[in-house]
Amino acid sequence: MKELLEIAKRAALEAGAEIMKIYTDPAQDFGIEKKADNSPLTLADKAAHDCIVRYLQETSVPVLSEEGQHLPYEERKAWHRLWIVDPLDGTKEFIKKNGEFTVNIALVEDGVPVLGVIYIPATDVMYYGIVGKGSWKQISSKKAVHVRENLPIEEVGRGAAFRIVASRSHMSPETEAYIDEARRMYPNVELISSGSSIKICLVAEGTADSYPRFAPTMEWDTAAGDAIARAAGKRVTNTETGCPLMYNKEDLHNPWFLVE
Repeated sequence: MKELLEIAKRAALEAGAEIMKIYTDPAQDFGIEKKADNSPLTLADKAAHDCIVRYLQETSVPVLSEEGQHLPYEERKAWHRLWIVDPLDGTKEFIKKNGEFTVNIALVEDGVPVLGVIYIPATDVMYYGIVGKGSWKQISSKKAVHVRENLPIEEVGRGAAFRIVASRSHMSPETEAYIDEARRMYPNVELISSGSSIKICLVAEGTADSYPRFAPTMEWDTAAGDAIARAAGKRVTNTETGCPLMYNKEDLHNPWFLVE
């Protein structure tokens, strides 16, 4: 597992470098296209995908990437182990040039994320984790540190802020209702806005207490963050059933979920 983690980390770093070449080029218009679901696709998405696939091919584990070929479930369901990849999560944030975009790489076994890497190229920050071993955060070339635990909920009840992280681009009425309910439960509610899979990382490291997602997402949006959160002792659960999210499903859409 450690060897697979190192390959995923190298893939994420190299993909991030490819993304930043395009992001920082003043002559670059990003080559923006629209996909079938009307979401944007850029040259950086494609370059990152190609880079990651080159690395992950070394592992002989099949790859399910947002920007790759999506094989029929009849073939995918036989995969005991697979990589789930979003080469550039937060393409809208990339286009806005606010820096809040990530490279997401997850290893999934029997529908469960067991290893995750999230790299934020604009700030050179990487989160990674192995379920059962822990999660880490590394800033540039500094030594990686274990992510810390959240403040106990009883401390929140005594006046510390209950911190909710929400999407910068996808705030839904249901999310607003969740925030309103939290304000009724806790004396002090603090809102944190962020893009891409950074939101899950903020809960994993204890900067936020909760991330409600009551809007559409795909498996590649969450798999890496889910692994990192689980490895840090957090939960990513279906809001209807209370069960952990599952991956490599026939329908690759996620249900609404809560990270806490």
